[in-house]
Amino acid sequence: MELGEYALLEIKIPTFVIFIILIPGIGWSQIPSPANSVSSEDTAQASPPSDPGTVPLPDKPVATQDPAKDDQNKKRDSEGKQSNRMLWVVPNFGAVNANAQLPPLSTREKFVLAAKDSVTDYSSYTWTGILAGQAMLLNSDPELGHGAKGYGRYYWRTFVDGVSGTFFTEAIVPTITHEDPRYYTLEHGGFFRRTGYAISRAFVTKTDSRGTEFNWSEVAGNGLEAGLSNAYYPPDERGFSQTAMNWGTQMESAVLNHIFQEFWPDIRRKLLHQK
Repeated sequence: MELGEYALLEIKIPTFVIFIILIPGIGWSQIPSPANSVSSEDTAQASPPSDPGTVPLPDKPVATQDPAKDDQNKKRDSEGKQSNRMLWVVPNFGAVNANAQLPPLSTREKFVLAAKDSVTDYSSYTWTGILAGQAMLLNSDPELGHGAKGYGRYYWRTFVDGVSGTFFTEAIVPTITHEDPRYYTLEHGGFFRRTGYAISRAFVTKTDSRGTEFNWSEVAGNGLEAGLSNAYYPPDERGFSQTAMNWGTQMESAVLNHIFQEFWPDIRRKLLHQK
């Protein structure tokens, strides 16, 4: 492994740890139970006219909603809720809210999802720019040079890596294997349980028939992306050993991304105070 790649790992791991340390292990229920209130005006309209010869009966008490219960329901609704982007720059269209039960994706929908996560949203380009700048700063591919030209070379290669990897793992391979490429947020349980679940999603996934199986989409898809990179990286970055190393880096990124996706609802609610 190159020195630059060791340095990249040293940057990734502390950054990830800083976010995770701030998140408590929690286990919440997420079953909303809204209460319907009846207004006094509606009650008056629904009551039949009183007979002048009868003594009016007292009105039935109007149902009121408990403010504490309402606040609790709102809190539960916000827990486990994903957004389309993490930290505004990381695409997150494939993450599913906790406890959500969704129908399987069609082939077309899988390709649309891959496009959103890689080419049609602004976050794909800003995230690529950040990764390209980091790679040039660490001099991970010395042959690409420095300066504006060097950054351009890093940028387009990083962009192709992202697009090809996303389409392999979220569209092409899932269509062949009939797998669901989305990440289903666990949200319940403690920190270690949720972290273990997030790591396992790189190797176990849901199928279109709602079962579970080995995650060929992630493992094989990242392998195809690593192999394809031999076509556009410098000669020193090609070959079997380099391809295997690139595959390992892609799998590591997938694991870290799943962990961040799992705890992202907690980060946005507790640290960023977003609903």
